[in-house]
Amino acid sequence: MTQQKLAAIGLGSMGYGIAQSALRGGHMVWGVDINTDQMARLVNEGGQDGPLPFADLDSVIVCVLNAAQTEAVLFGEDGIAPKLTNGASILSCATVPPAFAKDMEARCQALGLHYLDAPISGGSVKAANGQLSIMASGTPDAFTALRPVLDSIAETVFELGDSAGAGSAMKAVNQLLAGVHIATMAEALTFGMTQGVTPDKFVDVISKCAGSSWMLENRAPHIVAGDYTPHSSVNIWPKDLGIVLDIAKDAKFSAPITAAALQQFVAAAGMGLGHEDDAAVAKVYARNAGLTLPGEDT
Repeated sequence: MTQQKLAAIGLGSMGYGIAQSALRGGHMVWGVDINTDQMARLVNEGGQDGPLPFADLDSVIVCVLNAAQTEAVLFGEDGIAPKLTNGASILSCATVPPAFAKDMEARCQALGLHYLDAPISGGSVKAANGQLSIMASGTPDAFTALRPVLDSIAETVFELGDSAGAGSAMKAVNQLLAGVHIATMAEALTFGMTQGVTPDKFVDVISKCAGSSWMLENRAPHIVAGDYTPHSSVNIWPKDLGIVLDIAKDAKFSAPITAAALQQFVAAAGMGLGHEDDAAVAKVYARNAGLTLPGEDT
């Protein structure tokens, strides 16, 4: 394994796990986040202290919320891309429109930088365990340059094309399904409650039947436990499903089920649940049906 000097920009639930996995993989990691407590935590776990050594960095992992933040990190007022040495690499992990990824690749290449369009999937636990799935596209040179990093943070790397955009397109397909599955799980679980099916029995039975999904098996237990600690928050989905619908609009493609799921997450955010685990979308259904979910006061 070739040790790299890398910066991890964005130390949220996913970004922090990625930084931990990179550390465990033997890389020298500088963490950057607006939350300085997260930066200090990473240093305590073996991360590098002090300012970013731009001239010496081999790669930068950008794991922020959206396209606007990605662009600000790379090319904003204090953007890092112009400060990096020719030949350095950018691993861009946010869910963004394919056209945006293509633009970032072109701008990075103009500076002599490698850019990998590399949205991620798997959740915070897999991020921390180095077991992410990465839907990546970029030049062969970008893949080669970032291979040591990819090997330390991912279980599966899907190589989807030799230019940016294809990775983000695949991530949009994944997010369509993931968001719909979470909302549908919440709908089915609370529908079952109206028929006397308790949430714990719902999980026991449906997780072993044809109606199950990875999201059901992962998220429904949060509802059973009444624990909405955010592994992936409600606020992710108005953004990600909004991106899906924007792409669909440009493609003149109707996505009515996606639109319906989006509205449930918007309703959940409107109820003040935006920073709770995305399984909290079940509270929208429970409120509308007069149901009491586990852990809530009767």
